[in-house]
Amino acid sequence: MIEILLSIAAFIVAIGVLVTVHEFGHFWVARRLGFKVLRFSVGFGQPILRWRERQPGEPFWPMSPRRLPARGSAAGAGMGETTEYWLSRIPLGGYVKLLDEREGPVPAEDRERAFNRRPIPYRIAVLLAGPGFNFVFAILAYWLLFVVGVPGIVASVGTVDPDSVADQAGLREGDRILRVGARETPTLEAAGLAIVDELLADGIIDIVVEDESGQSRLAELDVRGREAELTEPGALFAGLGFQPGPVFPPVVGELTANGAAEQAGFAPGDRILAVDGEPISSWNQWVEYVRARPGDSIAIVVERDGRETALTLTAEPVADDGELIGRAGMVADMEGVRELVREARTVQRYGVFEGLPRGLDKTWEISALTVRMLGRMIVGDVSVRNLSSPIGIAAYAGDSAQAGLGAFLSFLSVVSISLGILNLLPVPLLDGGQIVYQLVELFKGSPLSERTMAVGQQIGILLLIVLMSFAFYNDLSRIFG
Repeated sequence: MIEILLSIAAFIVAIGVLVTVHEFGHFWVARRLGFKVLRFSVGFGQPILRWRERQPGEPFWPMSPRRLPARGSAAGAGMGETTEYWLSRIPLGGYVKLLDEREGPVPAEDRERAFNRRPIPYRIAVLLAGPGFNFVFAILAYWLLFVVGVPGIVASVGTVDPDSVADQAGLREGDRILRVGARETPTLEAAGLAIVDELLADGIIDIVVEDESGQSRLAELDVRGREAELTEPGALFAGLGFQPGPVFPPVVGELTANGAAEQAGFAPGDRILAVDGEPISSWNQWVEYVRARPGDSIAIVVERDGRETALTLTAEPVADDGELIGRAGMVADMEGVRELVREARTVQRYGVFEGLPRGLDKTWEISALTVRMLGRMIVGDVSVRNLSSPIGIAAYAGDSAQAGLGAFLSFLSVVSISLGILNLLPVPLLDGGQIVYQLVELFKGSPLSERTMAVGQQIGILLLIVLMSFAFYNDLSRIFG
């Protein structure tokens, strides 16, 4: 219950921050370019708090006097009638309401400040400002993260499945991943993003690795035609045939009282060497082997005090989400696991001046990958199960909040980029669709008819309903199996 409440709270904070950033972009540029802003609302519905700005002759955001419209001019008239600020009941969005003749009568003194009367390039600038501020937020957030230091795990190859794509390409357990394509991969996160990028580019993933002796080599993974399969949530590494490192050794820690392992004669500190004649090199490999054999008798060779000992374990059958699995009744040597994790940790940290271009590069990298994913999703080359509804976003928000401020800020950056890109799509109701309307008016010489715009709005609503339906279906499927 606490985790659910934390996820809801983190989601509300995330949406509140990112929507405020987005709408402030519209608001700030609109005020700069002489539009009359009637209301700035964070949230929808009736206001919880509201206040009105009353500073005749001055905008809310400080501006130099030479940029203020002259008093008594058409642009400066009515400056005393100022903007309302609302904090509204439904914290799932927000809006900036601009004066517009299409929505009702406009006083003559304010007519030139109405949205439909301002120059078309000014209108487009206001519409672009919301997504633009989302990208600026991501750049600054990544800058701050890089200056403080971004923790990560060194990119390395863990277990490799026999006869898999990774095995055939020559990847070996313990290899350190230096580059994917032309991109350096100092962390596992960077390697994962680069692998997806290469996958979507041409289906051939070039990975430069370094073995334990320091020798580097190129491994080429050809997965052309498998893009949709490999972009299923959680399917990338399993589909490629390897798991990222570090590799946790198959060393026994604590035993469950009267469990299968204790009855078989296991002791803490035993290192599992082989099962049924097959060598075992990692804890995950051991767990998967036992899991697949509920009720079976397994012949095991362990190393104990420098000598090999033969044991026989009968995997305890246990129901797990309606599936019968085998369980051994033991856990890994956690001290050894913690030591490996400490050795695999790394931190990306840059100076104040170097961190800013790094933040810009990171924002560009995530933006380009997101656009590519969306494009390939439309043509069916990427799984639509990657779409998340507010349910999924809330879960991610809660997980990142529990992981710490840095993880939450990184989550905000990714969502901010996604929000910016989503709003630039040429769909009516979104900023991108409104920009298309303005461009049509620019080349046509007159606004679109009200009927055309109404049809466009209906199409936009339908598209968003379809999109959200997919997203909710994905999240509910993950929750309920």
